Amino acid sequence: MSDVLNSVDSHNLDIFKEIGNIGAGNAATALAGMLNKKVLMSVPEVNIVSFNDIINILDGPENVVVGILVDMSGGLSGYILMVLEVEDAYELISIAMNEEKKPPENFNADSLNELEKSSLTEMTNILVGAYLSAICSLTNLTVKPSVPQLAIDMVGAIISIVAIEYGKIGDSVLFLKTNFSDENKDMTGHFFLIPDFESYKILIESLGMSI
Repeated sequence: MSDVLNSVDSHNLDIFKEIGNIGAGNAATALAGMLNKKVLMSVPEVNIVSFNDIINILDGPENVVVGILVDMSGGLSGYILMVLEVEDAYELISIAMNEEKKPPENFNADSLNELEKSSLTEMTNILVGAYLSAICSLTNLTVKPSVPQLAIDMVGAIISIVAIEYGKIGDSVLFLKTNFSDENKDMTGHFFLIPDFESYKILIESLGMSI
């Protein structure tokens, strides 16, 4: 089966960058409204990368991270995977709870309490929703996100969650990296857009690209 994303040229990559730009703007506006404070988001770095390179981007298979997986349904099927380094996850929690939070020295899956997990999931839901809204506005597709699934584990384990489904697509994935901040804190979010094979074709055609 051919790799759909390998057919995307530099001009068409600009369209994906526009999704990133609109998504970042949507996210900053939504977070600012929720938190009642100014939130800034950088112009995202948008690339098409090898699926295997995700592990290298996230500093190796044994690096412990916080992963949030959202199922997509409707006009597109598949997943959005957002990955945060542990320090960035705690910065996001600190903003959400308006209280300084620092990761423990021996961070593990039990380190976050239920309130911290809930705050992180709510914030992530807003961020992912902002990018989905950008996709919908440019494609006229209706895409519905599921309730986010939070996982704290090694990169290799989290990536394996989507690896089986991803194998139906090819060798590349759309990767968006963005920095966001309030007055005091800076964080980085890693977004991976992973529709199923048919949805990749729908996405590209809806954006006016050719396969």
